[in-house]
Amino acid sequence: MRLLSPADRQKLDPSDDDLFYAYPRLVTHVDDAFIAQLTDLFRERLQPGSRILDLMSSWVSHLPAEMEFAWVEGQGMNAEELAANPRLNRYFLQNLNKSPRLPLPDQDFDAVLITVSIQYLEYPEAAMAEIYRVLKPGGQVIISFSNRMFYQKAIARWRDNSDLGRLKLVKSYLDSAGFTEIETVVRPSSLGALWQRLGFLGDDPFYAVLARKGA
Repeated sequence: MRLLSPADRQKLDPSDDDLFYAYPRLVTHVDDAFIAQLTDLFRERLQPGSRILDLMSSWVSHLPAEMEFAWVEGQGMNAEELAANPRLNRYFLQNLNKSPRLPLPDQDFDAVLITVSIQYLEYPEAAMAEIYRVLKPGGQVIISFSNRMFYQKAIARWRDNSDLGRLKLVKSYLDSAGFTEIETVVRPSSLGALWQRLGFLGDDPFYAVLARKGA
C-alpha cells in the first residue's frame, strides 16, 4: 500500500545516506526529559527475558538498566556507534532506504523499537511490513519521536507537517501494515508550540505510537 507520493518522500539533501552517517555521532538527539520518558515507557511496556529488535539504532538504546532481555539485536548505519552500544547482543549495518528487507527470520522478536528515526524512512510502508513479519504474534512495535531532526534528511511529508500530523502519519504507517491496538502517547513541550516557533527553548515534546501484531 502506497501512503506517500514521490514528492512526499523527497529530502532536501538527496545525497547517499551512507555518506551522511559515515561519521559517528556519539551524542543524544533529544533532551534528558525525553529520554527519561522513553525509558519509563520501555519499563512499562517491555517484558524482561524478551527478544528486542532496535531498528535504526545508535550507541544507546535507552532501555531500562535494571531490565534483562533474552536478546537485543541492533540495526543501524554506523558501525562505531553500534559497537559502542552496551545493550546490543549483535548488530548489523543496513540502509533501509536502499534495502528494507531485513536479514532476520519470521516471527523472531517480541518487540521492535524505532527511536527518533522514523522521519528518515523514504519507504516506511516497506519497513512496517518487515517489522510485522519479524514480530511474533502478539508482539509490539514502539515508535518514538520528538520535533528534532536532521532537517535535510527528513522526508518532505515529515518536514512540512505539524507534530500531531506526524503522529497521524505514523499511525497510518502501522495501520497500512495490518497492526492493531494502535495507541499514542502525547506529551507536548511545557512551552507550547507557539513559544517554540518564536524561538524560545523548552523541553522536547515526547510522542510515541505503539501497536501490536495480531495473535
